[in-house]
Amino acid sequence: MESIENLKFNEKGLIPAIAQDEETGEVLMLGYMNQEALRRTLTSGEVWFYSRSRQELWHKGATSGNRIMVRSVWADCDGDTILVKAKPLGPVCHTGNRTCFFQQLTERDAAAMPQDEG
Repeated sequence: MESIENLKFNEKGLIPAIAQDEETGEVLMLGYMNQEALRRTLTSGEVWFYSRSRQELWHKGATSGNRIMVRSVWADCDGDTILVKAKPLGPVCHTGNRTCFFQQLTERDAAAMPQDEG
């Protein structure tokens, strides 16, 4: 991809953004960015998202102090997902966990799912 203009925001003006610990490679969280959140992320050195539930910009850690410091920002090959390699300052998940991905799903969970009729 040659330019930020080639990014593919969805019909609501959002693009998925994955935050990854630059040091460990651990995926910290998935959020969404609009153009303003991406601009602020690129210029401030801290991660910004767009809150779909509150319909507003969200400076990650503004309330909790658990900010995510930007190290680099990447677009995937299709231009439809952002990857932020970062340094987390404290737990990233609102539950207090280091990452939002702490609930493993297994074959047992699949067996508990309703069967697809199609």
